[in-house]
Amino acid sequence: ELDGFKATQRIRELNGPKSQTSIVAMTANALRGDRQRCLDAGMDDYLSKPVKMETLRQIIDKWLPNRNRSDCA
Repeated sequence: ELDGFKATQRIRELNGPKSQTSIVAMTANALRGDRQRCLDAGMDDYLSKPVKMETLRQIIDKWLPNRNRSDCA
């Protein structure tokens, strides 16, 4: 089993396009410094719970700009 930090590290170590997979952290325990810790670990963005639908949509639009809007209605 891997936590999100180790999983991110392994993904970033891959060769090719899979290493560039967008990774967004999501946590219920938002502590000071968590966002930066996630970004430093190689994650692309960070969300803390409770997640607002509009915030989730913004993150999806940011990291998956070419998706079909009907995919995440």
